[in-house]
Amino acid sequence: QVQLVESGGGLVQAGGSLRLSCAASGVAFSRYDMGWFRQAPGKEREFVAAISRSGGNTHYADSVKGRFTISRDGAKNTVSLQMNSLKPEDTAVYYCAAVWTWSDTVFTQNNEYNYWGQGTQVTVSS
Repeated sequence: QVQLVESGGGLVQAGGSLRLSCAASGVAFSRYDMGWFRQAPGKEREFVAAISRSGGNTHYADSVKGRFTISRDGAKNTVSLQMNSLKPEDTAVYYCAAVWTWSDTVFTQNNEYNYWGQGTQVTVSS
């Protein structure tokens, strides 16, 4: 059974940093594209960042480009999201997601992912 467990959320002041981690189990990690999404109150869940199975390809939402960095560790079966220069508008529940793929493709749509974590809250105060 596939399990994704996020950690690292919390409360931070604007301009600060947080590092989210997602531990994957029950999967052949190296065969999965991994993504981060977020959902703010009253809004739809949106794409944040994704990384291909090899780690060689990444993609970011325009709103986080240059501030967030996604990475993966195959030895530990984890994917991380380093978030710098945080803004109040980054406040949301952040979700880790996984999708099996034959290729080194990066997926950016909600409905392309079939495994999801439970989410971790990130709150950025002004």
